[in-house]
Amino acid sequence: MNATYAVIAVVLVLLVCGAVLWPLLARRKRAVRLHDQFGPEYERAVLSAGDERAAQRELEARQKHVAALSIRALSRSERERSLADWSSVQSRFVDEPGRAIVDADRLITEAMRLRAYPVADFEQRAADISVNYPTLVSNYRAARAIAIKNEQQQANTEELRQALIHYRSLFEELVGTEVVAVGARS
Repeated sequence: MNATYAVIAVVLVLLVCGAVLWPLLARRKRAVRLHDQFGPEYERAVLSAGDERAAQRELEARQKHVAALSIRALSRSERERSLADWSSVQSRFVDEPGRAIVDADRLITEAMRLRAYPVADFEQRAADISVNYPTLVSNYRAARAIAIKNEQQQANTEELRQALIHYRSLFEELVGTEVVAVGARS
C-alpha cells in the first residue's frame, strides 16, 4: 500500500512539474522561434514594446498581417522597368545625390506597391518588410532616416551614399534580382 501511495505521489509531482514547466518551455520555444526568424528586429521589438511578451505578440501580429496579404513576385516587364528605373537613380547619384535618394525611396515604395504590400504608412511598410526581410529592415529604417535628413537638407554625401546602399539591398530583394552597385563595373 505504501508503494502505491509513493507511485501516486511521484506521478502527481511529475504532473505538477509538467504543468508548471510546459508553459515555460512553450514560451521559450516561441521566443527562440521568433528570435531566429526576426534576428535583430526581435530585440528592437522588445525595446520598443518594453516587454518580451508584448514584442512577441507584435511580431506574431506582423506575421499574420503579412500572411493575409496577397504578396506576389513582379512580372518580367515590371522587373525590367524597375531595374531600368534603378539604373537611372544610380547614375543620377553622381550629379544629384539628394535627388537620387528621393527617387530611391520612391522606387522602394513602388516595388512594394507592385508586389501588393500596403504602402500608405512607413512604419507599416517597415513592419511588413520585417516579416520577409528581417535582416534588411534595419537598413530600410536607416535609409529612411537619412532620406528625412536629406529632405531637411542636413544629410552629407557619405550619408546619402549609405542610404543608397541600404535602399539597393532591399530593392534587390523586392525586385528579385541583383543590381550593379554604384561605381562597379560589369
